[in-house]
Amino acid sequence: MYPRWIEQRVRENLSDTRVVLLTGPRQAGKTTLVRKLAGDDARYLTLDDANTLAAAKEDPTGFVRGLDRAIIDEIQRAPELILAIKQSVDADGRPGRFLLTGSANLLTLPRVADSLAGRMAVVDLLPLSVSEVRGHQSRFLEEIFQGRVPESKEPLIGDGLMETVLAGGYPEALARKGLGRRQAWYDDYARAIVERDVRDIAQIDRLKQMPRLLRILAHHSGQLVNYSKVGAPLGLSHVTTQKYAGIFEQLYLTRVLPPWSNNELSRLIKTPKLHFLDAGLLAAMREMNPEMLAANRGTYGVLLETFVFSEVLKAAGWTSPGLAFSHYRDKDQHEVDIVIEDRTRQTVGIEVKASATVSSSDFTGLRRMAEAAGKRFVAGVVLYDGAAVIPWGPNLWAAPVSSLWA
Repeated sequence: MYPRWIEQRVRENLSDTRVVLLTGPRQAGKTTLVRKLAGDDARYLTLDDANTLAAAKEDPTGFVRGLDRAIIDEIQRAPELILAIKQSVDADGRPGRFLLTGSANLLTLPRVADSLAGRMAVVDLLPLSVSEVRGHQSRFLEEIFQGRVPESKEPLIGDGLMETVLAGGYPEALARKGLGRRQAWYDDYARAIVERDVRDIAQIDRLKQMPRLLRILAHHSGQLVNYSKVGAPLGLSHVTTQKYAGIFEQLYLTRVLPPWSNNELSRLIKTPKLHFLDAGLLAAMREMNPEMLAANRGTYGVLLETFVFSEVLKAAGWTSPGLAFSHYRDKDQHEVDIVIEDRTRQTVGIEVKASATVSSSDFTGLRRMAEAAGKRFVAGVVLYDGAAVIPWGPNLWAAPVSSLWA
């Protein structure tokens, strides 16, 4: 079993918080982790079981009443339980009473967020990071916010890096041999999510359009979001497309990255970007393979950017959960793929390049962003398909993508 670096954070929350909710996409490893954490003295209940789900929906209060400590898996399938859990933990406020998992972002539901405010800690578990697969905990974010870039002792470049990017991070997919078998898993996974989980969290009129919408969104990953353009092939309005696309974000398949804001700067593009949260899923949705990517480095660049974004999000979960993510783009088309800010608004920029070489022009967006951020700018790095960390001016570096798990 792979180590999950988020485990310590969940343990800390269980030690002093009545309810802990572990959220993330299906098949990311939530059930495996919560069963390890709970030990033998907590009852395990999954709402994927039809009888258990029926009991929870029919009599939520009675369902919860007899539980001392419990794991309830896939809580989004019966949000009626939330109020009953609130009543239970208000009557018995011991920490660690309920460990919940959810494959949808329940905090988007007002009744959930309001009911358990002050009683619940939320931890996100995304698919496996390369750091977890390799069993060596990453220190990239800690180092970069100190103005340093960690050296990779075994840099992964070329075909090796591409293979890792295409594989994604879902444990079940990684267990399969060969890209074809893995992409078949991703296709089945996406189909199952649309057919089952979309129904649980949203009432939509055009459910049959959702698989096609997901594939169209895959072709817009890494781009500024234009919902009118995305929805046009399906005959969907801007508003409907945005609503339906938001369901995939709730299910942790995609993430909308807001534009970086600076009150002192008026020339910023204020449109968000769309990203898939797993490069393997994105590659399957677009039927990418090594031959295609070798022939079209621009397409590989899109996939690599998704991969890097996912890796830093995962690392933030176990190192610095208060980090904020955005992207930078100004009206002169200078951009930075990923902007990260800590709670004091200290700022780091990451640009991703699917090339073995780096030039001064690759740092133009980082330099512009550094000017805008002023003293808050800590570091800027161009992650590239190479092996060496190269200083490139004050607080700027070119670094291997494998620095992410150094």
